[in-house]
Amino acid sequence: MEYGPDDQVERDAPEAPFQQLAGILRARVKRGDWKPNRAMPSENTLADAYGLSRPTVRRAIAVLTEEGLVYAVSGRGTYVTEQQPDGSTPSV
Repeated sequence: MEYGPDDQVERDAPEAPFQQLAGILRARVKRGDWKPNRAMPSENTLADAYGLSRPTVRRAIAVLTEEGLVYAVSGRGTYVTEQQPDGSTPSV
């Protein structure tokens, strides 16, 4: 299912909350809510904003990390990967 950047997590939806959040955050990254190589909001901030637990937020961020949209810096946070003009991530 496709999620927009302004959607909210629905508890009674068929997809798990972490999958919904991953879709919402993916849409926000693609919209440019967070600049490349700049930190996203913390896990605690996202958990509060979407009414989810930190482990659920962590799972959603792990999905985006696997997709190459974000990367984690230990002790610093999660950062947005620089996007190519066509919307793809640079190959590593």
